[in-house]
Amino acid sequence: MNKRRRYDGRIADLQPVSIVDIGSNSVRLVVYEGARRAPTPVFNEKVLCGLGRGIATTGKISQEAIDLALKTLSRFNILNQHLGVTDTYAVATAAARDAENGAAFIKAAHEALGAPINVLSGRNEAKFAAYGVMSAMPDAQGIAGDLGGGSLELVEIDNGKIKAGITLPLGPLQLADITGNSIRKAGDFINQQLDRVSFMQGREGFDFYAIGGTWRNLARLHMLQSDYPLSVLNNYIIPGTDARKLIRAVRKLSSASLRNIKSVSPARVETLPLGAMVLDAILRRNKINNLVISSNGVREGVLYSKLSKPDRLSDPLLAACDDLAVLRSRSPEHMEELISWTNQLFKKGGLDESKAERRLRHAACLVADIGWRARSDYRGEQSLNIIAHAAFSNIDHAGRAYIALSVYYRHGSNAEIHLSERLKELIDERTLERVYVTSAAFRLAYSLSGAMPGILPKIALEIKGDKLILKVPKNFQSLVGDSVERRLKSLANLLKFTPEIKII
Repeated sequence: MNKRRRYDGRIADLQPVSIVDIGSNSVRLVVYEGARRAPTPVFNEKVLCGLGRGIATTGKISQEAIDLALKTLSRFNILNQHLGVTDTYAVATAAARDAENGAAFIKAAHEALGAPINVLSGRNEAKFAAYGVMSAMPDAQGIAGDLGGGSLELVEIDNGKIKAGITLPLGPLQLADITGNSIRKAGDFINQQLDRVSFMQGREGFDFYAIGGTWRNLARLHMLQSDYPLSVLNNYIIPGTDARKLIRAVRKLSSASLRNIKSVSPARVETLPLGAMVLDAILRRNKINNLVISSNGVREGVLYSKLSKPDRLSDPLLAACDDLAVLRSRSPEHMEELISWTNQLFKKGGLDESKAERRLRHAACLVADIGWRARSDYRGEQSLNIIAHAAFSNIDHAGRAYIALSVYYRHGSNAEIHLSERLKELIDERTLERVYVTSAAFRLAYSLSGAMPGILPKIALEIKGDKLILKVPKNFQSLVGDSVERRLKSLANLLKFTPEIKII
């Protein structure tokens, strides 16, 4: 058997990096393909060690939790070596900084992991949580809240800048210890702590970015309740009034009822009721526009902080799509040509397109050929599923649906699959029309180029008067066959133009 190159299926020349997050509830290792704007995890594992349980009453991390955490970190050490990790960035949060035996634990943890561990102050934890949100949603503006097992970090984000921040002892594990699991005492304590947050007092009309597994599980419940078409949590938006209704419903459920709900992780049943109480108190105090779920938090924020300024400012959506083009398309160069070629319809042709819409079209061009290895009648379906569920950042669900459907219809898929019909629920009529135009332009382009670079830049597409004109150089006129004529006509009909082919 021939030896395969190490980076087959991976972006070449990247050195894996890992983030180890030693939290109050879980200890997690995430190994990324490399430190880049759109990082892809190659390994992800967490162990619920419960380091924060009991600290509020005993002042110490239990020996049982320490033993499990050290065993876990030793395993992570070996995995890091095996996966070729060059840099490990390890952070510890509330449990390690608050416990009397926290320093001794960190010393032992350092030896087990084989890498230094940064015990984050509450302020730095809030900063990295904000970086995490900004890494996924660069235009985020509002308040980010990161709910861990031991603490809640609240931080103000304004136009890419981190402003005020605070850490509060409102993590569900610590909250349960402090209040003895008393709902009444918990409610009073939550309100007392939130009174300390000056930058949220009397504030309304902003978005709240929710970070943490407990709040992500609330979002999963909302998806289930509303029969939502996608299961992607990042940038999932719940209107503020709907979020409060959801929380009221959750607070009526028993632990047994929560365990019977498939969308709720069994590991989160214990923390969900108190986590819901904390969020409810925030929502009651402030008229929040939307609850926005962020899959990115401290771990992603730490990695984001290691990037150069130019890398931070680059678009993570286009970076991720470019990676897919490199890994899955027949020719990444052709994807770039497709962007310029379709620009002729909009920039030069004068068709209406906003800056945000143009960005999404460019992303669609980059991933238009990622399904080519599948059997021809499954290429559209496979592409749609990859794009609909890809770990994209800096894109809302409507934008994700536009890209997925544009590539789906580019393959001329006739049989409607369930997901494609459901995705249409996420977009308006204007966007659906753009889907059909984009996919028709793709079909025409691929019939001319065969998915290889070098031809599209020589063939012009021009709108003149009521005509859509394809200008083909004389030495390429044999390319103009039945498929080209049909696909030009299809595109022209969508745009309400008359098709014309000119040999020049």
